Amino acid sequence: MAAGTPSAKITSMTENAIYTRTASAVTPSDPVLDAITFDANGLVPAIAQQHDTGEVLMMAWMNAEAVRETLATGRVCYFSRSRGKLWRKGETSGQTQHLRELRVDCDGDTLLLLVHQDGVACHTGRRNCFFRAARDGGLVEIAAPEVSPDALYGHSHG
Repeated sequence: MAAGTPSAKITSMTENAIYTRTASAVTPSDPVLDAITFDANGLVPAIAQQHDTGEVLMMAWMNAEAVRETLATGRVCYFSRSRGKLWRKGETSGQTQHLRELRVDCDGDTLLLLVHQDGVACHTGRRNCFFRAARDGGLVEIAAPEVSPDALYGHSHG
């Protein structure tokens, strides 16, 4: 296709799958990804919640590739903004998250991941990342580490 020529898009239904065809390829449309509104950086916030207790464990970011991998493998994968790459939860610490269900909110701009968390979710060694509460005009630690960060990562992870 010549530079500057707009690409023609043809969408058709074939055997219950939607395909979008351009001059160079035919790719299946993904109804889950199509329902998600990614931000200008291609990211969407994802809240991880323990599937059986309702405990909110953490919030992280996912891009389309992380969503695809999580759905395909059942092991939760996020996008690390600080490292600029996929982050497979537990790849360093062994504290993995196993997806039970991925939910998309009404606006498509936030995900809720119902997970089974192996061990702790927070890099500080706590069960969840929400261990500080605003009380009496300050922040109070309401949960102690269950595991030393050194034991999780072999070094300080701050």
